[in-house]
Amino acid sequence: MRIIGGKFRSRVLSEFVGNDVRPTSDRARESLFNILALKMYGARVLDLFAGSGALGLESLSRGAKEVVFNDFSKESLAIVKKNLAALKIAIGGAEAKVCQYDFLACLDVVRGPFDIIFLDPPYRYDYGKKALEKIAQKGLLSENGIVVNERDIPFDGEIAGLEKYDERKYGKTYLTFFRRVEE
Repeated sequence: MRIIGGKFRSRVLSEFVGNDVRPTSDRARESLFNILALKMYGARVLDLFAGSGALGLESLSRGAKEVVFNDFSKESLAIVKKNLAALKIAIGGAEAKVCQYDFLACLDVVRGPFDIIFLDPPYRYDYGKKALEKIAQKGLLSENGIVVNERDIPFDGEIAGLEKYDERKYGKTYLTFFRRVEE
C-alpha cells in the first residue's frame, strides 16, 4: 500500500498482516481523492475508523491542515503511529492527533467542525449509519463539509441533517457522500 498523490507520493505504508483488516484499494482511494481534491487543502479531517491511517495520511500528503486518527484497535493505532513516524509527522502536533476510542465515544469527545470525515468501518457491522446519525446530531461537519462512508453495499435510508448527494462503486466498494442540510 502506498500514498498516491501529494508531497508523500509513492511512499510505501506499513499495513496489516493477514486478512482481518481491509484497506481501501488504491483505485478507490485515488478516485476518492480526485473527487475531494478542491476541498482538501487546509482541511480539518477526521479518520474515524483509521485502520492503517491510509486515508488520513493521503489527506495530509495532499494538503490537509490537520487529521484526527481514531481507532479502537491498539494494533491499528500502532500501524498509524509507525506510518506517521516514517513520514516524520509529529503525533500530537498541529498536523496529527491519534485517539483510541470506540467510534461513538470519539464523536462525543472530538471538537468539530471537520471539513472531511472518513467512515471506513468493518463491513460486517453497520457502524456507518450510527456514526452518520451522531455526526449530524453533534454538528461535527463544517458548513461545506463532506462525510464519506465506505461499505460493501449501497447506502440505504436517510439521515436527519445530512443529505446523500453522490454514491460511486469501485469493485466491491461503495463510497457514499453526504453533506449538511438545513432542516
